[in-house]
Parts: sequence; structure tokens; C-alpha cells
Amino acid sequence: MQYEVIIGLEVHAQLNTDSKVFSDSPSKFGAAPNSQVSSVCLGLPGSLPVLNEDALTKAIMAGLAFGSDITLHTKFDRKNYFYPDLPKGYQISQFDRPICAGGKISFTVKGEDKPRFVNLTRIHIEEDAGKLIHSADPKIPQSYVDLNRAGTPLIEIVSEPDMRSSDEAYYYLLALKSVLRYIRVSDCNMEEGSLRCDANVSIRPVGSDKFGTRVEIKNLNSFKAVKAAIDYEVEWQKDMYTQGKTFPQQTKLWDSASNVTQTMRTKEMSHDYRYFPDPDLPPVILTKETVESIRKTLPELPDARRDRFVEKLGLPKYDAEVLTAEREIADYYESALKVSGDAKKTSNWVKDEVLGIVNKESITISEFKVTPERIGGLVKLIADGKISGKIGKTVFEEMLSTDKDPETIVTEKNLIVVRDDKEIERIVDEAIAANEDAVQKYKSGKDRALGAIVGYVMKVSKGKADPNLVNQMLLDKLGPLPPKG
Repeated sequence: MQYEVIIGLEVHAQLNTDSKVFSDSPSKFGAAPNSQVSSVCLGLPGSLPVLNEDALTKAIMAGLAFGSDITLHTKFDRKNYFYPDLPKGYQISQFDRPICAGGKISFTVKGEDKPRFVNLTRIHIEEDAGKLIHSADPKIPQSYVDLNRAGTPLIEIVSEPDMRSSDEAYYYLLALKSVLRYIRVSDCNMEEGSLRCDANVSIRPVGSDKFGTRVEIKNLNSFKAVKAAIDYEVEWQKDMYTQGKTFPQQTKLWDSASNVTQTMRTKEMSHDYRYFPDPDLPPVILTKETVESIRKTLPELPDARRDRFVEKLGLPKYDAEVLTAEREIADYYESALKVSGDAKKTSNWVKDEVLGIVNKESITISEFKVTPERIGGLVKLIADGKISGKIGKTVFEEMLSTDKDPETIVTEKNLIVVRDDKEIERIVDEAIAANEDAVQKYKSGKDRALGAIVGYVMKVSKGKADPNLVNQMLLDKLGPLPPKG
């Protein structure tokens, strides 16, 4: 039997506020255990939560970026469950009136040109729980509680079950992460836990309109893990149905060491959490004017910026996708372009030379030592014909180890392109005499042979000869390429 895969994702993104969502405790990553807590985080009697306005604003920004409707009259609810890292015995979340409703995320699967879309159900605000740290020694069956993370503001982005493959889920997550980082509401660092994903997976016979039994997979700490867990779960469910077996709706954990999903518990339903409005937090009433003022703070989003790079700057789609993957990279490119004035040459230098080093050294482009203005100046020298591309790479190497601008390096090292016709003609004549075999191949119709002669000239001139002038002189002396045959 052929099956159709049904996937929905629940993504938890920590908002990068200075303090927690309902208290003034700091929310920085990496502090000593239980050093960033308050009476609210600890759930002490009499402690009262106060909503962090910055968290509310950033949640609205996320909703606007994804095209959601903003709920003008919203509230917070208590989600009741008992776990060691939840000292209050409940989590403050949103149940029936989430801050954002609807919306969609567009993405392109590798190798395809046409974008795909996944609809969003909701985006709501909630507080994070603490973290359990289990003993690594099996002889010491103990767990330790770190409440530093308790109360950190989260937005949960819930998709409709619109995805039909693990590839779609993977590229959906990449697009979601890109937007959140563009609008700078979350750093989306999965290694630090600031972006976490749960996948809801089911299958059904092709042509059926009924959903199969759903399994929720937790503990997915990388996009690669999301893809692998979905693929494993799909095959497991197919095997169960093929054997005529059924299974209950349940929650599973992903074991990255064994590459399998393992049952943790049967799935709770919403009524199991006994939601009710939090009596300590007043409703949040917004105006349309407030929402529109937040909308005006949004930057140009990645899809729009990519399209502008293609349509206005004339860049190939691939270049535009690479340059707009991260807001900081796009900003770097545009700053360099303001100086160089050449969109394509600047793109080549940023995506190949600059990002080549950034990726090799595992740094961010903000940490890259050469400013975009200096890169733009280097590209301008090449575009204006003052240095060759080969000389440009020599200058670039010097820029990596000094703070000198490219013009200074070119002047100090006497790297300006030679346009002395007599000097270049002398080297061209020398090249023709020294490359008789290449000359004969060219005259027999092999155009690639001309490259060997040009290469000789550039070597003798140490890359300083004007390549356009060299090519023109060779054509004048050797004549046009004869027709083949």
C-alpha cells in the first residue's frame, strides 16, 4: 500500500530579551546554575508575575513577519502539569486567545524553483521551564535542577499539518530560522536550546482524507535530527500498519545515538492540562495603532530582499539566495556594493572569498576582520581595471593580515595594471616566440590554446599586464580564430 506522510511542526523559539517574560531576572545563557532566578522563577507563595513588554513586542514582530493576524484582546492561561523543573506546578502560556493567529511560511526545496507554503495555526507566548541535569554516573541515580531557564520568554510557532516529507520540514525550519534572525527576536541557536522543535508525524493511505494516529517526537536538537527522526518514524508506522498492528497516540523521544524513536508516554490532550485564565495577569489589550507602529520597525525580510537582488541588481538567483540567507551577510554585501558599484563582482567576492573564510573558520561575518567598505574598495579597483583579478587576490591576502585599505596596498607594492603598449607588446612577442606549439594549435582552430599564451604574458608581467590589452594584441598579431575543419 502507498502511504502519504502528514507532518506538522511545533517550534519553540526563545526571545532574546534581557530579562524573563514575567520577572526581572536576567535570561542570559551560560550562567552558573540557579544564579538567574527570582521568587517568580521559584514559584514562591505571594510572588506575582509582571509581563515583559519587550517579549510581547517581539512576539508581535514574529507574527507580522509571518503574515499572522494579531489578537488585539489576548490573555494568559495556566497550563497545569507536574515536573521537577516546574516549581509552580503550572506553566504560564496561552490557550484559546494566542497573540498571533494564522500566517504562513514560504520556502524552496533544494533543486526546485517554485516556492512551497506551509500555513501556521498560531503563535503564542509562554514561559520556558527549567532544566534537569542527570548524573552521568549510573551508580549515582540522581538528577539536578537548574532553574536559570525557568521563565525565559518563548514563542511557540505551530504549523498546520501541511508538510509531506522530511525534506519539506527541513527547508521549512531553515526559512523560519532565517526570518526570526532577520527580525532579531531570537538567535535561534539550537546548541544552546534557544530553538527547539517537536514533530507531529502520521501516515495515511494515498487518497484517504482521514488522518492516521499521530506521534509527537520530542528532543530534536538539530535540523538534521528533525529530518532523521521523521524518516525513521514514517518507516516505523508503515511497518506497524503492514503487520496489521495499531498504536495509541503518543509522545516519543529521539535517540540520536541509536537513530531511533522511543515511546515516552501516551499523548496528553488539552483537557489534561486543565487550562484556565491566569488570575495574576490582566488581559492584554492592544490597539491597531500599536500593532502598525511595530510593523514599521520590521526590516526587509529575506524573500523580499532576495527578489530585489535578482530584479533590481541583476544577480543570479543562486547568488541572491546565498547573500540573503542571513541578514548580516546581506548587510555586508550591500555596504560593499555602495563602494564598488558593481553588483556581480561584489557578489562573487563576498560569497566566494569572504564567506569561504567565514565558513572555514566557523565565525560569523560580524567577526570577519575585513570590513565591507574595504572589500568594496578592492572590487572597485578590479572593476575600474586598475588591477587584475589575480592581483586582487594578492591584495586580499594582505588585507587579511593588516588594516590597510586596498589602494594603499596596491600603491606600496606597485601592483597597478601596466598599460604601457610598448612594454606589453614586447612581452606578447616574447610569449608568441616561446609558445610555438600553442600558436600552431590556435591557428588550427583550437581557441583554448590562446589561454596558454595569455598565461605566459601574465606570468612574465607578474599579473600586472592589462588582460584586455593582451588579448587584443594577440588577436591583432595572430589573426582571428580560423573556422574548424
